[in-house]
Amino acid sequence: MAAVPSNYVPALKKVYKEQIVDQLMKQFGYTTVMQAPRLVKITLNEGVGSATQDKKIVEEAAAELSLITGQKAIITASKKDVSNFKLRRGMPIGTKVTLRDVKMYEFLERLIRVALPRIRDFNGIAEKMDGQGNFTLGIKEQIIFPEIDIDKNPRIHGLEITFVTTARTDEECHALLAAFGLPFKKHNK
Repeated sequence: MAAVPSNYVPALKKVYKEQIVDQLMKQFGYTTVMQAPRLVKITLNEGVGSATQDKKIVEEAAAELSLITGQKAIITASKKDVSNFKLRRGMPIGTKVTLRDVKMYEFLERLIRVALPRIRDFNGIAEKMDGQGNFTLGIKEQIIFPEIDIDKNPRIHGLEITFVTTARTDEECHALLAAFGLPFKKHNK
């Protein structure tokens, strides 16, 4: 991957600074731009339960997550023993990536404009927030991302995408993410 020029600003970051901040200030009556919620980081997390039998599976999952995000994924290990799952402390059971700043905005744009529209029978994402101003989106199939070649790895699995914001309420978080273009389901009231 080529080095990013030092003066490069992602398109969604420009939109946030030029439009979304003003929109949120009017909507919530903020007195300063610093009160407007912002996106802090995006975390992608994938649990690989079958990794207890084959350690190569978690390495393949980490490679796929690295392809999707453009940043090296780390392999997560179990924290305790669970005999029912044949799991021992320290065994690799998942993979994760935390995106910030330029890579975060680039990934968000690819997610909104490319990946989500590729979901079959897509009618929006659920509006369930966590009560702390954060949102987690569950993806059932990683193949919605164009970087994934289904012929090379036919294993289909899901992943979680968590949007961490500075919003204090779910309403502020929803307004921020909707302004970025996340296609939430429409309610018929």
